[in-house]
Parts: sequence; C-alpha cells; structure tokens
Amino acid sequence: MDWSHAMPLAGLTGGLLIGLAGAAMLLGLGRIAGVSGLAARAVGISRTGAPWGIAAAFVVGLPIGCGILSLIAGPVMTRFPTSLAVILIGGLLVGFGTRMGSGCTSGHGVCGLSRLSPRSIVATLSFMSFGFATVAIMRLLGISW
Repeated sequence: MDWSHAMPLAGLTGGLLIGLAGAAMLLGLGRIAGVSGLAARAVGISRTGAPWGIAAAFVVGLPIGCGILSLIAGPVMTRFPTSLAVILIGGLLVGFGTRMGSGCTSGHGVCGLSRLSPRSIVATLSFMSFGFATVAIMRLLGISW
C-alpha cells in the first residue's frame, strides 16, 4: 500500500461528518440513514421508510455536497472501470445485495454497528469479508483499474 498519499485528517473529518449525519437522522427523525433505503424511497421503489421529501433531499444532496466540496478543496481524483458492462454488473450486484441484506454499508456499517445491532454486525462482517475476498481474487487474476 502506498501510504505517501494517505489523508488521515480528511478521513477522520469525513467519518465524523458521516457519523453526525447518521446521528442527526436517527435522533431527529427516528430513521436510519441508509443510502440504499433512502434512494429506494426517493425513486418510488419503496413505500416505507423516511418521508419522500426527506429521502429525495438526501439523495439529491449527495452529489451537491460533493460538488461543493470540490469547489472548496479542489477536484477529487476518482478511478472507475473503463468497461460499462463491469459498472452495470457491479451496480446490479450491489443492488441485489442491499435488498438481500436488508440494507447497505451505510445503514448497517455506520448506523447499525453504532447501535450494536446483531443483524448489522453479521451484515457488516459479511460484506467486508466478501469485499476483501473479491479484491484478493481480482489481484490474483491481474484485474484492476
């Protein structure tokens, strides 16, 4: 791993902001700030969860927040696979996994773990384990981007 590009202060700041947003949603609305559930509610896939306006504002606010951050701190360097097929298949698998696991990394990994939810502990251990295994297999096969 190349530690010369590590940004611990940015990571700490981002983690604190994610935690504050999750706590504000839980304390203010009594709802978990899971992005997949909020996105499903915002686009009409789900009829339960946060009120539609809250869900839509949350989903719209994600790219707006990134845009504001890039104006303040400069552009964020990202890398994505060049194959549209890989992106689509990955997105479908993530969507399937969030439905199968009753939530996503933000719902289980941030909000669920902070509440010591047994279901979230199992879900987080599962997706982290499969993520580690996927990266290891991709590296063995020489697949990267």
